[in-house]
Amino acid sequence: METYTVTVATGTSEYSGTNNYIYVTLIGERGESERTLLDNPGLDFCRGAVDQYQVTSPSSLGSVLLVRLEKQKYWVEDNWFCRYVMVEPPGGGKVLTFPCYRWLIGDTKVEIREGTAKTLKDDVTPQLLTHRKTELEDRQKTYRWLTWAPGIPRCIDAKTEADLPQDVRFDNEKRSDFEHSLHYALMELSLKKLAIKFGKSWNDLEDFKRIFWKLRICLCHPEYSMEHWKEDWFFGYQCLNGSNPRMIQQCKKIPENLPVTADMVQSSLAPTTDLDKELKAGNIYLLDYSILDGVPANTINGNLQYIAAPLCLLYQHPDQGLIPIAIQLEQTPGLDTPIFLPKDPPLAWLLAKAWVRHSEFQVFQLLSHLLRTHLVVEVFSVATLRQLPAVHPIYKLLAPHLRYTLEINCRGRTQLISSDGIFKRVVSTGGEGLVILAQRDYKVLTYRSLQPHYDFMDRGVSHLPKYFYREHALLLWEAIHSFVSGMVRLYYKSDHDVQEDQELQAWIRDITEEGFTELPDFGESSVLCPTRLIPTGPDEQCMGVFQFDWCAWVPNTPCTMRQPPPTDKDDVTMDLIMATLPDVSQSCVQMAITWHLGRAQPDAIPLGQYTEDHFTEAEAQELIDKFKEELKEIEEHILTQNEGLELQYLFLLPSRIENSITI
Repeated sequence: METYTVTVATGTSEYSGTNNYIYVTLIGERGESERTLLDNPGLDFCRGAVDQYQVTSPSSLGSVLLVRLEKQKYWVEDNWFCRYVMVEPPGGGKVLTFPCYRWLIGDTKVEIREGTAKTLKDDVTPQLLTHRKTELEDRQKTYRWLTWAPGIPRCIDAKTEADLPQDVRFDNEKRSDFEHSLHYALMELSLKKLAIKFGKSWNDLEDFKRIFWKLRICLCHPEYSMEHWKEDWFFGYQCLNGSNPRMIQQCKKIPENLPVTADMVQSSLAPTTDLDKELKAGNIYLLDYSILDGVPANTINGNLQYIAAPLCLLYQHPDQGLIPIAIQLEQTPGLDTPIFLPKDPPLAWLLAKAWVRHSEFQVFQLLSHLLRTHLVVEVFSVATLRQLPAVHPIYKLLAPHLRYTLEINCRGRTQLISSDGIFKRVVSTGGEGLVILAQRDYKVLTYRSLQPHYDFMDRGVSHLPKYFYREHALLLWEAIHSFVSGMVRLYYKSDHDVQEDQELQAWIRDITEEGFTELPDFGESSVLCPTRLIPTGPDEQCMGVFQFDWCAWVPNTPCTMRQPPPTDKDDVTMDLIMATLPDVSQSCVQMAITWHLGRAQPDAIPLGQYTEDHFTEAEAQELIDKFKEELKEIEEHILTQNEGLELQYLFLLPSRIENSITI
């Protein structure tokens, strides 16, 4: 008889342990061990436990290829999460690690492989080849594609998060916290709204402070936004470092549909220059919201809301920094479409800027945040689960960066952007408009536009000063790109190896042909897709996680507008501004939902920190350690750069970026 020492690790999250029967069978080159009930004196498989057992075999198994785990009900069903199994052969040979990181639900059986990453060509044993094939066939039955709406990326086939397999669901702690925080925010601000209703509604801008309550995030920007939102330099700062820092582009020639003359903006420029000189010098920039032109506006409680498609000209002033110098609120110029200027009546200029910020809310929420992070990464997630077995190196590389993405997206589709969701209740593009807007941006989505260094280059903003988002995003991109490239080179020595990997090619086809249907040009650089999936963390950090900093003070980034854009500068009064900005109810919901989506997550896993050891080989572990060191250096650089700054830019600290899209 041969005796093997088997170590079994149970998950650390709530309800990971089980009181059900657990059996193990070792499968080797030369046969199988006895099917062994794992039962030590006392309690086995408690939350976080690492239990050790002896498993016997009539003869030597040779190399242990697979570990078969079985769970059977004892009195009541009790699910179990297994982290890993370790097997020490007789005589003290090399200990083998078999990563699992799966839920066993019901009376079930799973077989897991030793942790060394292998591509299809690395396997020659019939048992392992059959295991790869069976694993993918089962996954493809479980994870299926669905078209939620035409003209946007496809998604996981699940009506609600309850339809998802447990392996991609929130842990219990995350689920409880997520649901409690939303209820808390809505309840607190509903009570505030009720109190206001018994008094009075909005009369002036100061009234918005009446809902600016206890909801806080670690950064001080909500209060800073409240204090400085009227100032032109702060408007320009948000174009660079706010919730959507990817909209601004260099302007070498004034657009034909923006009839700005040199005389109009001369008073905003430095004394010794003019518009033509600044255009040639590359100091004029543009925000163009043409994508919003003609998008149907939402109707809320029987009242039509309004959408504009502004053009905003900005100037990099040598003393004041980036400042707006001209705003046109529609794409077609005319007598009823004035060009607003800083020298206009202050309330007219303030309302024009608020309209631009309102357009910014629509673009960053629906395009930069929803489409280009959540929906894009969901395509990669579904394809990875369908086409790459757990032993595949690209699966191991990406698995930590897929955590919770499918559930948060399902919740987004049912709670935020559905026909009766929060967007329909309070956002001007809610309902039909949000789908049309996403469809428009999806048509022009390219892989190139998702890569930061190309994005900055194409927008002509590579040398804009105090563009902290650009600087930090590029530092992170280079670190991530270096890490991913190093990992890929461990397992693929040439382009030929990539082309010959049938599983990898099936993964790419699933992404480009199934996930990104109706988008034939997206996949031209699809071999580089693994590099893109991980950097989505920094984008999500700016677009989603810290949106409360810029949106909590509602006039700074209003979710909807209740009156049409002004057609006469002289008609703008405080009464018009208050009638245009979101009402009490809309303001409360905006503040609640941006706090809920922007608060720190209690079980967040920072970028580069891996709580699951999918890779077991030393070379891969060394690359992970090197990646962690590079992120630590970036963290120290950002902290040093921000010392003494009144308005610190700490959004892209690696320690504040999650490994995956979880909110």
